[in-house]
Amino acid sequence: MYRTKNIQGTFLLIIFSLISLTCFAQFRSGEIKWTADGNGFYTAENNAIQKNNPKTGQQEVLATTAQLTPAGHNKSLSIADFSLSADNNIMLIFTNTARVWRYNTRGDYWILNKRSGELKQIGKDKPAQTLMYAKISPDGKKVAYVSNRNIYVEDIATGKTTALTTDGNRQLINGTFDWVYEEEFGCRDGFRWSSDSKQIAYWQVDARQTRDYLMLNTTDSIYSFVIPVEYPKVGEPPSIVKIGIVSAEGGATKWMDIPGDPRQHYLPRMEWLADNSAVIAQQLNRKQNESKIFVCNPSTGAATNVYAESDKAWIDIKSRWNDDDPTGWDWIDNGKSFLWVSEKDGWRHIYRITADGKKETLLTKGDYDIETISAVDEKNNYIYFIASPNSAIQCYLYRTKMDGKGKLELVSPEHLKGTHSYEISPGAQLAVHSFTNRNTPYIYEWISLPDHKPLRNEESIAVNIKTQDRKDLEFFTITTEDNVTMNGWIAKPENFDPAKKYPVLLYVYGEPASATVIDNFYAGRNRMFQGDMAKQGYFYVSFNNRGTPTLKGAAWRKSIYRNIGVINIRDQAMAMKKLLQERPYLDTARVASWGWSGGGSSTLNLMFQYPDIFKTGIAIAAVGNQLTYDNIYQERYMGLPQENKEDFIKGSPITHAKNLRGNLLYIHGTGDDNVHYQNAEMLLNELIKYNRQFQFMAYPNRTHSISEGEGTSKHLQTLYTNYLLKYCPPGAR
Repeated sequence: MYRTKNIQGTFLLIIFSLISLTCFAQFRSGEIKWTADGNGFYTAENNAIQKNNPKTGQQEVLATTAQLTPAGHNKSLSIADFSLSADNNIMLIFTNTARVWRYNTRGDYWILNKRSGELKQIGKDKPAQTLMYAKISPDGKKVAYVSNRNIYVEDIATGKTTALTTDGNRQLINGTFDWVYEEEFGCRDGFRWSSDSKQIAYWQVDARQTRDYLMLNTTDSIYSFVIPVEYPKVGEPPSIVKIGIVSAEGGATKWMDIPGDPRQHYLPRMEWLADNSAVIAQQLNRKQNESKIFVCNPSTGAATNVYAESDKAWIDIKSRWNDDDPTGWDWIDNGKSFLWVSEKDGWRHIYRITADGKKETLLTKGDYDIETISAVDEKNNYIYFIASPNSAIQCYLYRTKMDGKGKLELVSPEHLKGTHSYEISPGAQLAVHSFTNRNTPYIYEWISLPDHKPLRNEESIAVNIKTQDRKDLEFFTITTEDNVTMNGWIAKPENFDPAKKYPVLLYVYGEPASATVIDNFYAGRNRMFQGDMAKQGYFYVSFNNRGTPTLKGAAWRKSIYRNIGVINIRDQAMAMKKLLQERPYLDTARVASWGWSGGGSSTLNLMFQYPDIFKTGIAIAAVGNQLTYDNIYQERYMGLPQENKEDFIKGSPITHAKNLRGNLLYIHGTGDDNVHYQNAEMLLNELIKYNRQFQFMAYPNRTHSISEGEGTSKHLQTLYTNYLLKYCPPGAR
């Protein structure tokens, strides 16, 4: 995500990426650093920290640039992130960051004591850029952090450092996670302070029995070298993960005795109970269709199962319904109950569950899905959430009573039809509200709740909204010969003449991770094409097939179970077939598809399984063989290959590669740690075996994003554009 300042320069806002695939991309949890009372927020601007009052516009500088300049240095710390103690006296600054897989989560930390003015580095005896997830203790006296896979606690006043773990190494990971937990569960920060600052609960990942995938770097030195990544492929058992509790003063760890084979289970969530008496954790079985919640005794390690549910397909975890953030436990009623999301009645709903698991109350009643929980207002007994009962491609803010007796109340302005998102303050008093639709660029305003009134009328969406009449963009539904009705959009070429024939390009993803048809301003736009597709004379189209995570009920989303590469491909192909039948101005000889990652896989399958329809394809970073991908993702949606390997084979592009008849451009980065480069070489071998001609581009040492290195993005876009222009020629005929 890209970020920019608003007009006043008082707040950093998210500008949604052009490659964002879901309309439900909210502000990431924690983007706004709210004050505890919910009346203001903190920002770092020009390497200084300030407190902001959105109601009055007043700003209070809490730390100046001079205060954040280390002794002997002529430049202040460059602030990547920061946090404050409860009394605002201690400020923890994250700087000099380095990337770990997807995010810059490793770097250096400094402490500023506001009262004394002292600025000092935390963990200065550790190598530079090795500290992760540093957190101030609740009493403001200590800082805990991870360095080189061990957990440390440093006393702020004395600088004394205590190692809480000492056995950490590349495959025995304390306080953070391995590649697959981060990628598929969103788990990164792997330890939690107790509220009394006396103990720390943490995850330990034992990947010593997990085989390494060996990535080869051939560009950064004269001699190539191997980069090992502990990566459990589909069919391989999970790494052993356990939860321990250790005194903040050091000593032995007490491991929680959560039952079950740790190589057949996952532990994606863990937090302290609100009263600090125990730790609560979620356990998923390997197939991820059984979820259990355990309450664990810190002294004995005894684990009591207080809640359980199962599903015929899979159970989504909090990172799905809470903005890709699995941290936190939604405690209410002073910790006597918590909020939980389940699809067990066929819709994604919010439940209120007592801490002992004995009583649950359905809060969001009706035949509709919630997308995310947005805020809790316990004072007034309301919960706020995103939903869209009347349109699967839009998002609105709703609320209902937290006793289960309330009605569904629309909070978003009813006249603004489209996609709304919110970052709401503690207590649900204030929010940043953003809005977009097919004709409206993203626009933001500060509002009060529950009245949804702008704090300043001159800065409101109502006053500043600018729309474009995008007559070239049409949203529609289409029903295939299989009686499947899908949402779609289609962008038309300029000077469209229905008496002529035009090429059509499909933008596809198609898997359970995201959807492509969303009512936002980026619909119908192609970031990969250099130039203007409409001026060139292309139709551009996309569909949401069954299995995409739209708000159409659990049956829709989970129909893809054990059918990736089959049902989604069938839906996309039949939608295109119907579109070609209904719109005779679409040239059946010039039909193309493109996609990235899962969309690359879908493009390959469309080219191989439906060559009569699709004549040209551009597949980027695709999974060519489902048996090469990670276990958490692939087994969640496909089951275990030990039980139904035929489903993995049937849905893999490599199985159908011999059927290629059209024009294929396949692109992959050799340094892709996500979809490994072996997918490309396996697929290439199969195409070569059957003398299928194609074009291939390998980007040396680039990751899944194919973005590293000078000139890479421009080169990729040029390659993409030239191939499309040549093999799916533009313009009316």
